Amino acid sequence: MKHVAIIVAHPYDETLWAGGTIISNPHWNYFIVCLCRADDKDRSQRFYDALNIFRAEGAMGNLDDGPEQKHPDKKVVEDLIMQLLPAKQYDLVITHSPAGEHSRHRWHEVISTAVIKLWQAGKIKTKKLWAFAHEDGNKDYFPQPQKKATIYKALTKPLWQKKHNIIIDTYGFSQNSRESQATSKNETFWQFTDATRATEWLNKFISHNQ
Repeated sequence: MKHVAIIVAHPYDETLWAGGTIISNPHWNYFIVCLCRADDKDRSQRFYDALNIFRAEGAMGNLDDGPEQKHPDKKVVEDLIMQLLPAKQYDLVITHSPAGEHSRHRWHEVISTAVIKLWQAGKIKTKKLWAFAHEDGNKDYFPQPQKKATIYKALTKPLWQKKHNIIIDTYGFSQNSRESQATSKNETFWQFTDATRATEWLNKFISHNQ
């Protein structure tokens, strides 16, 4: 049994980017952290309903992701992650990419940065880290898997349908919504087995996009 932590910004991110992986590995022991919307009764209930489908445990934070949100404070994000995780040692941690899946999604970027820095500092221990590997061509199209990603998982039609049903039936998005149309039939990840390499990758991205 693998002990797996999934750390995401919003309710449904875990499903959108890794739902097929979660469903296809029911023997893994999952703890899913969502950092936003704990006080949103509708969204938080839907998140916990999704956890029940995944047979996973999890916890939510209440960081502000509204339209008038301030720039996320990195220290606050790091502290909340440490507060919500029940353990600090895992076989695998899955989280956002610093590229954000959606172009320059600042919450995704900040959370990715926080997780990698916590790993580098030894505050989170994991054998492997996977970062979602999707991109949207600077918002020219719905997020697509990056073909050069370390891990490329093609979902079977029944598996994708189970994942899509969670987006539609559990989270309540319409068939024509962006979330529905972004529910990829493939799941891709950048994999790191060394925190220093992950930090170098993060710093290269930050330097290139300053």
